[in-house]
Amino acid sequence: MIEEFIDAAGVPALFFTASGQGDREFEIFSREAADSSLPHAHVFSGVTPRDWDGCLGLLASALDEHEPSVVVIDEFPYLVGDSASTEASFQKYWDRHLSSKAVLFILVGSDLAMMETLNTHGRPLFQRGTDMVVPPLSPSEVGSIIKARTAADAFDAYLLTGGMPMLCDEWPRGKGAEAYLTAAVGSAASMFVTGAIRVLEAEFPTEAQARDVLSAIGTGERTFTNIARSAGGLQHASLNRSLDILVAKRIVTKELPLSTTPSREARYRVSDPYLQFWLRFIGPHLSEIDRGRGDLIVKRFKTNWSTWRGKAVEPIVREALFRLAPFGSIDANTVGGYWTRSNRLEVDLIGADRSPIAQKITFAGSIKWRDTQPFDQNDLTELVGQTSGVPGVDATTPLVVVSRCGTTTKGAAASFDPEDLLAAWP
Repeated sequence: MIEEFIDAAGVPALFFTASGQGDREFEIFSREAADSSLPHAHVFSGVTPRDWDGCLGLLASALDEHEPSVVVIDEFPYLVGDSASTEASFQKYWDRHLSSKAVLFILVGSDLAMMETLNTHGRPLFQRGTDMVVPPLSPSEVGSIIKARTAADAFDAYLLTGGMPMLCDEWPRGKGAEAYLTAAVGSAASMFVTGAIRVLEAEFPTEAQARDVLSAIGTGERTFTNIARSAGGLQHASLNRSLDILVAKRIVTKELPLSTTPSREARYRVSDPYLQFWLRFIGPHLSEIDRGRGDLIVKRFKTNWSTWRGKAVEPIVREALFRLAPFGSIDANTVGGYWTRSNRLEVDLIGADRSPIAQKITFAGSIKWRDTQPFDQNDLTELVGQTSGVPGVDATTPLVVVSRCGTTTKGAAASFDPEDLLAAWP
C-alpha cells in the first residue's frame, strides 16, 4: 500500500526495510539511501555511518526544505529491539533537523503492541507522530474480492483467510471454501500454508512455551486449566507469562463472561481467524502436505468444518451486531457472551451498556450457523432456558437470533442472517 502511495504521489522517496542484522543495518541503509531518489542522495555515496545518529544526520542532508519527499522505514521494531537508544536518536534528529524538511516520515511495523508503545507517554517519540492501524479486509470486502456467491460464502472465506489480501487473491473466484482449501494444500509452498509459519517464526524467535500455548488454544482449548494440560502440564507462572505475551501481541484475545456480576472465568481464543484455522487444520498435519497428501487434510476439513465454524464465527457475529446497533429499539455499547465454569450455562450473545461488568443487559441471543437447518422454535425454547440463568437478564430482556439459514420462529425481538450481518461492513 505504501509503495502504491509513493508511486501515486510521484515524489522522491527512500524505502528501507530493517532486517535485524545489527551493525550491518547502517551499511545497508546507507547503500539503499545512496541508490534512492532523494533530492541529495549523493551525500551517502561511499559513506558507512557507525550508528543511527550518523545515518539520520546524512538523511537530513539528503532531504530538501521545499521539495517534498517520503522516507519509509519498514519493520521498525527490528531497529528498536529492547533498547531505547534508537528511539532517542530518531527523536533527536526529528526535532532538530528532519521536522524542518519537506518530508513525510513513515515508520512501519507488524507488531501492533510494540508500535503502539512508541507513541505512549515517556517514550522518545511520544506525540511526534500519528498512529494509523491498517486492519484486515472486512468480511464484506473479502466477499467482493472472491466474488462470493452468497453472504454465507463471504463469511466462510473470511474465516479461512482472516481478511489477508494475499490469501484472498489466491481464492478461486466464485468458488467455496472446499475448492480453495483443496488448491491451497496442494503445495507446501502456497501462501496459505507458509504464511502462518512466517508469522509464528517472526513473533516467537525464543518463546517456545508461547508457541506451545498458542498451539493448545488453536486446537480448541480455551480455559486456563485445559491450556496448561494440553501444553505439556505448564506451571501456572509459566502459563501466565506465555498468555501475557500472546495477549500483549494481540495474537490471543482474553474474554470474560458479560453480565451484571463480575466473573473470573476467562477464556482465550486466537484473534486472527486465518491463524485459528491454520492451527486447527494445517499446522498439526504439515507432513501430509510435504508428502503430497493434502487430500487427507481436505477430508478432515469436510468432517469437522461445520462444528469448528459454528464456534469460530461467534466473535465475528458479535462484532457485526455491535456495528449494527441500534437495531429497532435495541442498542448495545458492547456485545459479548456468557458462560459458567462447567459450561452448563452458555449464551452466545449478550448485549450490554458496558463491559466487563454491565449495569444493564440490553439483549441476549443465540447463534445457529448450520448448513441447512434454520433457527426453529426448539432453539428459541433452549435460548429462553439458558438466558434465565444470566445475571441481569429477565423476562423483559429482548431476544436476538442469528442463523446461517434464517429462522422459522417469530418469538425473537430481532433476527439476522448472513446478508444482514454483512451490512455491518458497508
